[in-house]
Amino acid sequence: MENKFVEGEVILIDKPLTWTSFNVVKKLENLIKKRFNLDKIKVGHAGTLDPLATGLLIICTGKKTKEISDYQNTDKEYIATIEFGKTTPSFDLETKFDREFPTNHISLNILSEKIKLFIGEINQVPPLYSAKFVNGRRAYKIARKGIDMELKPNKITIKELEILEFNLPVLVIRILCSKGTYIRSFAHDLGRSLNSGAYLKALKRTISGAYKIKDAQSIEEFQEKLFSLQP
Repeated sequence: MENKFVEGEVILIDKPLTWTSFNVVKKLENLIKKRFNLDKIKVGHAGTLDPLATGLLIICTGKKTKEISDYQNTDKEYIATIEFGKTTPSFDLETKFDREFPTNHISLNILSEKIKLFIGEINQVPPLYSAKFVNGRRAYKIARKGIDMELKPNKITIKELEILEFNLPVLVIRILCSKGTYIRSFAHDLGRSLNSGAYLKALKRTISGAYKIKDAQSIEEFQEKLFSLQP
């Protein structure tokens, strides 16, 4: 049965809150090695989710790891919870609030018009607290030392934006976008466009290419199924 994973499997995991994508990869790798008494097996993920994000994480094993870039290059769908009136240096709850802004002027009509400006191909500056490389170092490692820096914008495409709920100061929005889109940056930029501030309060990835969150399993469910397999 170990050949199933060595030959290559695509495993859909519903990533829990606070876990890094690397944590999930190592957990599954260790479980598979333990179950089948393997010295090593290739395991990787196809598209990072931040620790404070949840949802669909595609894990590839064995020979399927060669196809990771194919899965990464697909469109993604997210459900984002954005709160207006406050900002953080990381654009999410990884860091503390640093500024407050007025929100009373933000209405559903104004918001509906503003989000239209983000649909299509746009230039987006990644968050300072991101995994982007700056002179060979991860941006978040530099940012955590309080060093100021400027990241270059990336061309990304936002294909669909749908307001699901809006109860000032909180917005829940569905976003369909290209690879490389930072939803934290979208939240920050949306706040600025409304003459206010905003941060990403919660994020869940629901679709990645042809795969959907409804078909994903928890790490515990994967472990239970794995150890129920006949050797």
